[in-house]
Amino acid sequence: MIRFENVTKKFKDQKVLKKVSFEIEKGHLVVFIGESGCGKTTTLKMINRLIKPSSGKIYINGEDIEKKDVIELRRKMGYVIQQTGLFPHMTVKENIEIIPKVEKRDPNETEKRTYELMEMVGLGTEEFIHRYPTELSGGQQQRVGVARAFATDPEIILMDEPFSALDPITRVGLQEELINLQSQFKKTIVFVTHDMDEAIKIADEICIMKDGEILQYDTPENILKNPNSEFVSEFVGKNRIWASPEYIKAKDIMIETPVTCRKSDTLLRCMEKMRSAKVDSLMVVEGKTNKLLGIVRAKQIQSKKNRTQEVQNIMNTDMLSVSPEDSIVDILKVVEEHNASNVPVIDGDGILKGLITKSSLVTTLSQQFIDAEEAI
Repeated sequence: MIRFENVTKKFKDQKVLKKVSFEIEKGHLVVFIGESGCGKTTTLKMINRLIKPSSGKIYINGEDIEKKDVIELRRKMGYVIQQTGLFPHMTVKENIEIIPKVEKRDPNETEKRTYELMEMVGLGTEEFIHRYPTELSGGQQQRVGVARAFATDPEIILMDEPFSALDPITRVGLQEELINLQSQFKKTIVFVTHDMDEAIKIADEICIMKDGEILQYDTPENILKNPNSEFVSEFVGKNRIWASPEYIKAKDIMIETPVTCRKSDTLLRCMEKMRSAKVDSLMVVEGKTNKLLGIVRAKQIQSKKNRTQEVQNIMNTDMLSVSPEDSIVDILKVVEEHNASNVPVIDGDGILKGLITKSSLVTTLSQQFIDAEEAI
């Protein structure tokens, strides 16, 4: 969708961007983040040619944007900035409809679209449609700015720190609105911020920049779990993963080699396995595939006199389970609701991938506080 190839930008003797290359997929929301002067806003403004590269190429849908008419290019993009950019002498309706009117779109369709967008950004049309920007709060003005960006149904929307000047409550509300709008319309959104919490909350991918270079371009989950440098680790915050528990998955904390047995094993053999491994239960699996068939616990075996019988005769097949992608929040709910001592982790085909135990959960959660103590 959007592709930068070895893009460099110099202002006098200063290199603001240094041979930057990356690609943004269609329908993704990508956040550029970094310290002041890292080049994130310069990168965004190159997409609509507000700033021209000193060298390198920028492509949109395979076309070199340098060869496109700049007015046509910009009209096909939404643009939201920190100061909203609303015209003070125009009403909310006039501000939203300015580009559709310039393009001489159907007035009835334009008006219908305006009303729909106002509802979608949480502004009642009867109350706000004929107000002027000075009669709106900062959050309401920014909602109008977002609505205007969507007015022409552009493929690409550029957002340059649009919520940074707002109070925290308003900011969170607008982040939620943006997430909802993106889930409906799947636009290609390039978003600049200096707030890592905001980036993690809204982004499909995050691009961390420093001194005109890209240090890491990845999903929020991978950046939180696997920062590729000390700078990224410090910038993200070493314990920030705990502020986003949805990114801590079963696959990250599970015991990867739980003690298992086969359905044809005798109860006596299973009891010996438990003793030697110091566990109180076994996962019963299909030998070749490792498909989970059931669970047998020590208490079940102890109540049986005939321990030469096969474990398949007494194993429990009505099991709780979680998937490798379930978050620690989901796992804690399962453990708490069912007072489970352990929960197998199985994939979509029923293959045993690991085991979550109460002790492994406690160990994981305890480590959070140890890390936090060490960071202070």
